[in-house]
Amino acid sequence: MSNKDAVQHILSGRVLVNGKKGTLKQVLLSEDEVQVDDQVIKEQQKKVYIAYHKPRGIESTMNVQIENNLSQALDIAQSIFPVGRLDKASEGLMLLTNDGELLYKILHAERHQEKEYQVLVDKPLTQQSVDSLAAGIVIMGKKTRPAVVRQVNDITFNITLKQGLNRQIRRMCYKLGYQVEKLVRIRIITLELGNLAPGDWRYLSQSEISDLIQEVSD
Repeated sequence: MSNKDAVQHILSGRVLVNGKKGTLKQVLLSEDEVQVDDQVIKEQQKKVYIAYHKPRGIESTMNVQIENNLSQALDIAQSIFPVGRLDKASEGLMLLTNDGELLYKILHAERHQEKEYQVLVDKPLTQQSVDSLAAGIVIMGKKTRPAVVRQVNDITFNITLKQGLNRQIRRMCYKLGYQVEKLVRIRIITLELGNLAPGDWRYLSQSEISDLIQEVSD
């Protein structure tokens, strides 16, 4: 079918998307079903939601041209995409899905979503450094947003961010004279890493999916 024919089919109401008349320039999601004259030409894909514990050394991309990519690491048949990134030197929770609507809501939300990290540094923390991490630090010419910081022990703290600047936590620590020895993301919005081992992945439970969708839809 030519583009001209496709336009005429849409304008005449012969194209249905999820049972409703399609429109020109309509963006199709993986979960959409498309029919032309009652014939299905694109089937709905089952929505897939995966929690993955990315180890250090894995790149946060599905691009198979890049070494140590997610497609190679996960080795699953479904077509899925990561929600955000986690730098190569860091590890921890990643969310991957083919739910285009959820992906868009999380990545483009006006209300920035929480992500929590556990950070191990190379020397004892001071109260001043903990306070500075929470209040915000100027990196790359801009001050980071206020964060929630909880000290775990002399050299470990948890930090909850609502932004994701490039290598943000590492840059913040460096500004305070610390080197990050280990950085693990332990939560994305309502989804927690739990006891998922590095390199392992699992499908989300229905309650986890519902909590995520509700949180980004409020």
